[in-house]
Parts: sequence; C-alpha cells; structure tokens
Amino acid sequence: MLKVYNTLSKEKEEFHPQIEGLVKMYVCGVTVYDFCHIGHARAYVVFDVIRRYLRYKGYKVTYVQNFTDVDDKIIKRAAEKGILPLDLSKAMIAEYFTDMERLNIALADSYPKVSEHMEQIISFIEELIAKGYAYVVKGDVYFEVRKFKEYGRLSKRNIEDMQAGVRIEVNQDKRDSLDFSLWKSAKLNEENVSWDSPWGKGRPGWHIECSAMSKEYLGETFDIHGGGHDLIFPHHENEIAQSEALSRNPMAKYWVHNGFVKTNKEKMSKSLGNYFTVRDVLKDNEPMALRLLFLMTHYRAPINYSIEEIKETKVAYDKICKALNIKHVAESTVPEMKIAAYRQQFQDAMDDDFNTAKAVALVFNIVHALNKSQDKKLSDLLQEFVAVLGITTQVSEQVIPEEVETLAKERLEAKNSKNWALSDELREKINDCGYQIEDRKDGYTLKKI
Repeated sequence: MLKVYNTLSKEKEEFHPQIEGLVKMYVCGVTVYDFCHIGHARAYVVFDVIRRYLRYKGYKVTYVQNFTDVDDKIIKRAAEKGILPLDLSKAMIAEYFTDMERLNIALADSYPKVSEHMEQIISFIEELIAKGYAYVVKGDVYFEVRKFKEYGRLSKRNIEDMQAGVRIEVNQDKRDSLDFSLWKSAKLNEENVSWDSPWGKGRPGWHIECSAMSKEYLGETFDIHGGGHDLIFPHHENEIAQSEALSRNPMAKYWVHNGFVKTNKEKMSKSLGNYFTVRDVLKDNEPMALRLLFLMTHYRAPINYSIEEIKETKVAYDKICKALNIKHVAESTVPEMKIAAYRQQFQDAMDDDFNTAKAVALVFNIVHALNKSQDKKLSDLLQEFVAVLGITTQVSEQVIPEEVETLAKERLEAKNSKNWALSDELREKINDCGYQIEDRKDGYTLKKI
C-alpha cells in the first residue's frame, strides 16, 4: 500500500485518490524571469518521479504545472533588459523546457500561464468579494485573512504570532497587515502587463493564480498539490485560504513538499557566490548525474550539491550504463522468485513515501548482481527500475512504435476537426502506451514517459 507524507497532517497517510485509478496532480511552476536554478530542478525531478511511479502502479495521472509569467520580478528584469515583460517570460519558458528536457523530465499534461487565464482569475476574485472574504481599496483587492478561521492549518502557524511578527506595512489601506493581495492596480509604465477588471486596470497577486488555474484544470478538490518546502508559507497557505473560502471543500487531499538544496553545505544564495543554475551545472556535467544525485536522498530531506558530489555521482551513473551494456548469456538462470523479490523490494521502497534513496540502493544491488551473472532477466529488471526513476542510459535510441505514431496522427486529425472528446480519448491511449504527446504549432511531438 502506497503511503504519502502529507504536510497538512504531518503524517504518512495511505494514498487513496478521489476517483479510483485516477490521480489529479498540481505542482507550482517557476516564475519565469531568469534561468532555472538547481533548487527548481530538484523539485521537478521529484514530482516527475512521483508521477512516473504512480503510472507504474497503474494509475492514470493528470499532471498540471503552471508558469507565473506575470510578476514584479519579471517586470523589473524586463525593464533592466529593455524588453517587454511577456517577451521575457516567453523566452524564459523556452529555456525552462530546454533544461528540463536534458534532465528527462516528462512534459506535464497542461502548462497554464497567468497571462492566459485572466478571465478565471478575475471571476475567482469577484466570487471572494461577493462572499465577504475580500475587499477593494483604490483599485487593489485584498483577501481578509481573519475571515478564514482555519488560516495557518498547513504551516502550523498561529495567527496571533504571525501578527506579532509582521513589520509595519507601507500600505495603510489594508484592514489588517496579514491581508494579502489578490489584485494589484496598475502602476506607471505597467500598461504592457495590465488587464481590465471591475476594479480598474491591473494584474493578479501571486497566490490567486494557482487557486484559479488548479480549479480550472483539476476541479475544486484534487489529489496531490506539490511544490518546494519554501512554498508552504505563505504561498500554499494562502492558496488554501482562497480556494476553501470559495468552495467550502478541501483544495487538495495530499500536500507534498520537497526539501531544500544547499550548495557546499550552505544555503544557496547569489550573494554567497554559491548559486547555480541548471544551465551552469550541465555545461560540465552529465544531466543524469544531477538527476541521480537528487534521487539518492529522500525527497523531503535537504540535499547538498557540490562539484565533488556530482563527480562521484557521475561514476555511479556510469556503472548503471555499463551494466546495461553487458553482453548477456544465452539463457537466463536467475529464478523468477528472485526477480519477484527484487520487484517487491523496489515497490516497498517507493510505496514508503516515494523513497528513491532506497530504490537507488536496490538498483546498485542489481548492477552488482548483473555484473556477476550477465543475466538478461536482471538487465530487463534494471531497465524497468531506471525507467521509473527517469534515468536514461546510453544503451539504445528510443524509436516511437508505429502504433503510437498512428494514434498521434489520428489525434491530430480529431483536434483539427475540433472533436475534443475523441482527441482526449486518443491522448489517454497514447499515455497508456507509455508516451506523452505535446501539441506544437506545426503538429506534435512524442516523448517516452
């Protein structure tokens, strides 16, 4: 039985999705004002493996990951570069996909962007105002925290303690210093990132976007909400307040958060000179060594990155590749009971809150056994496990099966004919075959899950 650590209860809980056989999963994406750093990479490797393992166990998974393409940081960086904010966002989204593809992170089913969901965001805010949870001041809209009686439930923070720790607010228009922004009125020179609303031109606050977009794609309640540990407060706490104030239903059943990445055993910071982008790291290192480094520690624990450690991990990764390139004996001699025992050990590790550290240790046990026996069954099993972990090897080029190509072409025809039901049905068939389809302006691309 799969057990998942739920930040909300601070306990491992048996995993039971709302709809049997189907998992709805939302993971907070990046604010696209710069290249992704290795902290981002760890988060998306973690949730990529979680999705892969859920599919391995037979679940259908709908995975949604947003892009924050409208934000203060984006506006500031774009001004520094002398370009439009949305042009910067578009460029950085393209760079994100370049980095994640190298780390073998499978594509999400949807990547909603803030700029493309203003209608849903504005409607969400209007409903919060109508229910008395939000108020308007001079074109700005704020969520009234004290109206939501369960505020602090996720982060386990007491609202009075939070009040005592808040600095004097510059904005005296708020009813309470704890209240947070849902809509920001447009400032001077922000005409390129402002939208019409009932409260005047402006743009959304940070937290409201995920509440609105997760509801749009996954419904009022979904199964897994994921993100980095740093998002627990205030981002996820505020998401819960907004969403549950509106729906009166739980936003998500399981709240899953990955630990921090330290570099050279210190908190990663540009001021300390130990800040690494994915692009920086992969200039001189094998992408799968970085992925493996992340997986060798349990996802909830902090992890340390250093040049020495990734070099050591590259040696370990090479051992996996070498084992899978062994010329096998003509007939397998390893008993099926042994293969079944290995498979059970792998599932026991992953069923224990996705313990990739134990799963990777088992992978190296099999590598050791394979080096001795050169057994085909062990090789197949090793390939099975590394596929779940998303570790690609240099064994062979992936060839898209003819069946999958046919389904993809049929889906493109259905999509072009606006037969959305058939299009969705064919997408699911493609997923069942172990592949993922992504729409492009000129057609589509297929990728092994």
